[in-house]
Amino acid sequence: MLDREGFRPNVGIILLNQRGQVFWGKRIRTHSWQFPQGGIKYGETPEQAMFRELTEEVGLLPDHVRIIARTRDWLRYEVPDHFIRRDARGHYRGQKQIWFLLQLIGRDCDMNLRATDHPEFDAWRWNEYWVPLEVVIEFKRNVYQMALTELARYLPRSNHHNRYLRSGMRPHHRDEPPHGYCEPRKKQPPLEVNPPPAGGATAPRRRD
Repeated sequence: MLDREGFRPNVGIILLNQRGQVFWGKRIRTHSWQFPQGGIKYGETPEQAMFRELTEEVGLLPDHVRIIARTRDWLRYEVPDHFIRRDARGHYRGQKQIWFLLQLIGRDCDMNLRATDHPEFDAWRWNEYWVPLEVVIEFKRNVYQMALTELARYLPRSNHHNRYLRSGMRPHHRDEPPHGYCEPRKKQPPLEVNPPPAGGATAPRRRD
């Protein structure tokens, strides 16, 4: 399904954890990293397509996330000819995307990269919000910068200092549990809930 200009409707997903880090996936059998994304099928809204792609690529259900924001308009990138099938050349130009910023309210182990028989990723990690663009395939980098910049205003207050894209920054690793690790969910007595962190956030800190 292409528009008159040859762009296929698509959605992109930026998924935040409770630390303000983003899901960063390694494309299967490549050295490229990217956010989840996928095409909008005929009759779908962008939001419906986003939830379907989230389940197919990451294994998360709508109940595992909360929508924080989305880009106002379509963001477009053109695909170089050598990445386009020969039978599509001449009328297919690239993708136009609506990007969603999501908050993970589930757990790391709710994710499943093998939710379908055609996985998109073979590894993933949590990365700082301003992802290193040099590991993104080149023709997508400008759209990534535009999406991250537009959606940065909706980050939780504790992450507002990250306003400028630093494409060369590597994530600052902290002592974190391995991917997929989940502590049993327990009801916490009111007196054991940590006070809100500086910056105005009201949710208790994660205990993982």
